[in-house]
Amino acid sequence: MSNCRKDQLSASSSEPLKVIIIGNGPSGICLSYLLSGYTPYVKPDAVHPHALLQRKLTEAPGVSILDQDLEYLSEGLEGRCQSPVALLFDALLRPDTDFGGDMESVLTWKHRKERAIPHVVLGRNLPGGAWHSIEGSMVTLSQGQWMGLPDLQVKDWMRRKRRGLRNSRATAGDIAHYYRDYVTKKGLGHNFVSGAVVTAVEWGMPKPGSSGAQAPHPLFQVSGFLTTEHQSQQPFSLCAHNVVLATGTSDSPARLGVPGETLPFVHHELSALEAATRAGTVTPASEPVLIIGAGLSAADAVLYARHYNIPVIHAFRRTVDDPGLVFNQLPKMLYPEYHKVHQMMREQSILSPSPYEGYCSLPEHQPVLFKEDRQAMFQDPKGLQKVFGISLVLVLIGSHPDLSFLPGAGADLAMDPDQPLSAKRNPIDVEPFTYQSTQQEGLYAMGPLAGDNFVRFVQGGALAVASSLLRKEAGKPP
Repeated sequence: MSNCRKDQLSASSSEPLKVIIIGNGPSGICLSYLLSGYTPYVKPDAVHPHALLQRKLTEAPGVSILDQDLEYLSEGLEGRCQSPVALLFDALLRPDTDFGGDMESVLTWKHRKERAIPHVVLGRNLPGGAWHSIEGSMVTLSQGQWMGLPDLQVKDWMRRKRRGLRNSRATAGDIAHYYRDYVTKKGLGHNFVSGAVVTAVEWGMPKPGSSGAQAPHPLFQVSGFLTTEHQSQQPFSLCAHNVVLATGTSDSPARLGVPGETLPFVHHELSALEAATRAGTVTPASEPVLIIGAGLSAADAVLYARHYNIPVIHAFRRTVDDPGLVFNQLPKMLYPEYHKVHQMMREQSILSPSPYEGYCSLPEHQPVLFKEDRQAMFQDPKGLQKVFGISLVLVLIGSHPDLSFLPGAGADLAMDPDQPLSAKRNPIDVEPFTYQSTQQEGLYAMGPLAGDNFVRFVQGGALAVASSLLRKEAGKPP
């Protein structure tokens, strides 16, 4: 982080910033790239395999994608995402990837500094966000090429680092390093403030006579503290015309809500198992580690434990063949390790003899309570209660976004204000082609908060937000 940004946070500036981005993961990085004047154009000789899109792209030669009608361009596109702009940008960056192809992007990038919009990106971690908190050897769910950001392919970056993809996928450590490197290579570092924790975002109309009062647009006040090198907390307060929420959803792990969940041996992050393994408090001779959950995080925990020969009890509330289980949606050839876990879940449930020593699954079992003497009580499908001795508990059943810094924790911004905010079931309600909140002008949400849950598709949200902000700058409707 540059000294000028530190000074900007420590000083109370009377002039509002144009944009504050809260969150420095892939969404925030991509938006910073677009707001820094990097502008996408269609290559003059490019031919897109999607005939309808190709025809539309030829109608405005020489006009930046950011300045075109995103709704018109995205009409008729289909794919693995509900967002039309996400599908559009993905199609431009990776034209035939869903058909197994490796066609180059039809876009070329020009750095037009006069189009840059001043902005600040606030993040708790280094650029890359939550990727720095994931165990580095874990392999990404998505293919490595889908983890990349505009104009720097992951495979090219890894080749220069003399690293290789594993079964077309990268490790979390490599991806975290790539995102940090991307910010440096693209010259974006002066926009980023690491160690910044936002505690409040408030908004209202400017007071008469104050700066910017001529325009009837809201002003946002973003407050928080900056963790310094000496671990002290330096408060800051900034004003901005626009705020973009790009915090992801990994802030607040979901909880079971059962007695004993706050006991010191019950954890909600895989890192607790890693720490216990390193410290020697959990070993192959220990009581089993109890892993609760049937998603990929739980599967990662099972794989980690089995790698160190640590015995595992794996409990989950669904049946093994439930079509909603992520394992039943992943191609076996691409994800052999996850299908191995799924096979174990099926083949060595407590209901059948186990061919896998040191692993036992408890399908359709509901946790009832955890006891101080490291006993876990469950209720089975027939309503019978069972007790197991355990050494450690990992509750890995998903996470929720932490928007406690917003009025009402952001509940009024969700698609259904009466239900908890959820990236998969109840994201923030945004306009589909600007990603501006339907409830508050000047407030934007992108990435998982807006329902885009893969790095491959969060970039479309950045395109929509950047296009909207550039139109505002030009005095056009956003």
